[in-house]
Formats: sequence, structure tokens, C-alpha cells
Amino acid sequence: MQIKVAVAYHSGYGHTAKQAAAVAAGAEKVPDTQVRLVSLAELNDELWEVLQESDALIFGTPTYMGGSSAVFRAFVEATSQVWGDNMRWKNKIAGGFTNSGNMAGDKLNALIDIALFAAQHGMVWVGLAEYGGWNTSAGSPEDINRLGSWLGAMSQSNNDEGADVTPCASDLRTAEALGRRIAETAHVHRAGRAAVGFDEVSA
Repeated sequence: MQIKVAVAYHSGYGHTAKQAAAVAAGAEKVPDTQVRLVSLAELNDELWEVLQESDALIFGTPTYMGGSSAVFRAFVEATSQVWGDNMRWKNKIAGGFTNSGNMAGDKLNALIDIALFAAQHGMVWVGLAEYGGWNTSAGSPEDINRLGSWLGAMSQSNNDEGADVTPCASDLRTAEALGRRIAETAHVHRAGRAAVGFDEVSA
């Protein structure tokens, strides 16, 4: 049974796009998983078709001024038509990721924004299942989940460095772990609903 995963993101300077590619790479490691990377910069028919056909939607946005970007918010508001049409994304698996220049940068607020958006669509949220790293004297920035996030994947990019340098390798491994877990969960969810006779995830 093949599962379709869409990684839908906005990236202002390329850093979040790099994180999105890592999320997609993690999902692709799960057998029988088809992954599509889609930019939210243009809300066209192809984008809506990809999202509708997918079993899992993983959303990404940079954190700007303590919240999701204006481009991401425009996408969120545009989905009201999907929501109004019998909640067409109900029961899809969902997750999220974000990047900012500061170590904290209030990235949690952006992830909460994405999670609430998914909840309003009746989607099933999946977070990150990795211990927080870099929190002991023996820890290092190379630890997975070094920023200690569980609602979704966080990454940090220095403001004076381009996407060719940052996010760092540990943040990208963290993003991969999220993508892999969401793809695995989508397989289990789809098989479980089929086994008990529930309607399959909207497609």
C-alpha cells in the first residue's frame, strides 16, 4: 500500500527550504512512500491537487517576528474553502517544522500556529519523538533535536549565513527524523482504518 506525503512549505531565504528537503528525505526512507515537495509561494491548482491526494501533509514556515510568515498565513486562510467543503483534509496525518535566526526565536509559537491550523481541519497531528539534545555538559550542537522541540522540528540558521551553510547537520537530521516518523504513522493509520472498515483518508 503506497502512501503519499506532501511537504508544503514557505522559505524566505532558502533555509526553511533546506529543512523541508531534509523532512522529505526522511519520509522517503520509509518503503512504499511517495513524497512531493511543494512551495506555498504560489497557490495554484497543482498545489491544491497534490495536497488533496496526499495521506500526510507536513507544513513548514520560517518563524518571523515570533510567528509564521505572511506567505504561510495567506495559504492557511486560503484553505478555508477546503475546510468548508466537508472538511476534505479530515483524518490526514499532519506535522510541522520551522526555522529562525535565533536559538529560541519563539519558534514554538509558529509550531502551535501550524498545529492549531491542522486541528481545525480535523487532521491527526504527529510530533517529534526524539530526546532533547545539547542539554548536559557532555552534549553538543551535533546532538539530534538540539533545540529540544517535540511539537515539531525546529532548526536555527545564523542571520549572516546562507542556506549553503545552515541549518546545521544536526537540525537536518532532526528534520529527517520527523519526516520518517510521519510517513511511518501515515502507513499505520491508513492500514488501521482499512482493517477496521473505516473510510480511508480523504484522497
